[in-house]
Amino acid sequence: MATTSALPSPSPSECPSGPASPSPVAGATVARPGPLPRVLGDTHALGRRLPQLVVGLALYGGSMGLMLRSGLGLDPWDVFHQGLQGSFGLSVGAWVTICGALVLLLWIPLRQLPGVGTVANVLLIGAAMDLTLRFVGTPGALPVRIALMVTAIVLNGAATGLYIGARLGPGPRDGLMTGLHRRTGGSLRLIRTGIELVVLAVGVLLGGTAGVGTVAYALAIGPLAQFFLPWFTVPTAEQAGRAGTAGKAGPGA
Repeated sequence: MATTSALPSPSPSECPSGPASPSPVAGATVARPGPLPRVLGDTHALGRRLPQLVVGLALYGGSMGLMLRSGLGLDPWDVFHQGLQGSFGLSVGAWVTICGALVLLLWIPLRQLPGVGTVANVLLIGAAMDLTLRFVGTPGALPVRIALMVTAIVLNGAATGLYIGARLGPGPRDGLMTGLHRRTGGSLRLIRTGIELVVLAVGVLLGGTAGVGTVAYALAIGPLAQFFLPWFTVPTAEQAGRAGTAGKAGPGA
């Protein structure tokens, strides 16, 4: 799955700038934020961010289904999910959902806070994957399978940029990695590599498909996500305000 980080507490740079609020008058009631800001954190541009999150997660699940249909190898977590399907039944998408929920439980001792995007990740990706598998068959010709694999990897990179760029919370597996990094102080790269090698090895032992697609995904997904993120990341309210001010000032200001 794609890498993100857990929702941090808003830093000073992410908070809208403005004049300092006056000190509350003694005895006055201090207004508390409503439930929506508490759940979503930064509520700027939700009209764009929520649909973008849903589209990104749907594309992510769809790209995973296409990758499976190519028959040329899956990313490490999906090798694991496919192995579970072959050993215990249910659909691959169902195992994506079940494993996502179980991994999310591991956030509790790590004191990770899920966002709306975290919960949506668990609920939507597996369903989108199963829906794709229902309507897309496995092609027979190798060139078509290679094209399907390449398409799936590129779509996965774009989907990663969409759902991370919505800034509504990381996926459960990504949050596990960043939580372990924060709690142990270990290298994020080593923690991620260690987890993915373990799930890959267990998946292969259970009968999951690892192959050239596994290697291609590992090499391409980082650069692809880095390419798409600047296109899809929704700016914070402060960043949008600065851009608007700069636009009004004009080049000659």
